[in-house]
Amino acid sequence: MGNATVKTRRKPRADSLRNRELLLDAATRIFSVGGPQASLEAVARQAGVGIGTLYRHFPTREALFDAVYRHEVDHLVELAEKLAGEADTVEALRKWLHANVRLVATKKGMIGALQLVAHGSPDLKAYSLERLTGAVRLLLDRTIAAGKTRSDIPPEDLLRTLIGIFYSQSTDDWQPTALRLVDIFVDGLRKR
Repeated sequence: MGNATVKTRRKPRADSLRNRELLLDAATRIFSVGGPQASLEAVARQAGVGIGTLYRHFPTREALFDAVYRHEVDHLVELAEKLAGEADTVEALRKWLHANVRLVATKKGMIGALQLVAHGSPDLKAYSLERLTGAVRLLLDRTIAAGKTRSDIPPEDLLRTLIGIFYSQSTDDWQPTALRLVDIFVDGLRKR
């Protein structure tokens, strides 16, 4: 019997978790304004931590983009879970889809970088697709159970439509048009 030690994974310390959240929030703000070329030093400064702390949590720029992308997806999932408690199921679905449009509008500076990260990472793509499909499924299933919407539209089609709306908008004032198209689509889902 040797002195084999088994490393157990400890829970991260509270200050480490707080620093990670500060870094993700700061990166989201910085990348939204400055795009993918925004400096990591600016992210650390905005978060109120040293650059070493940033690199301990996110050893590369790509790791930070990956984490920001996951963070944004997780926020949308949390919103879906919250909206699932609303009485008006169709309005809950509409609010969630509108939140997606607003998210893209406010994150326009970092959309290109996030798309590159998601495209280059099959794990991240699968993660976001699974989480977002689950979120929209939760809301869509509630509308179907309430007899408010058609049952022949899978949640993946709602996500494809949403992505199509994002990509079809090339002007700076695209958000009102995107919101109107989402409304038209949701109205088309209603049972007649």
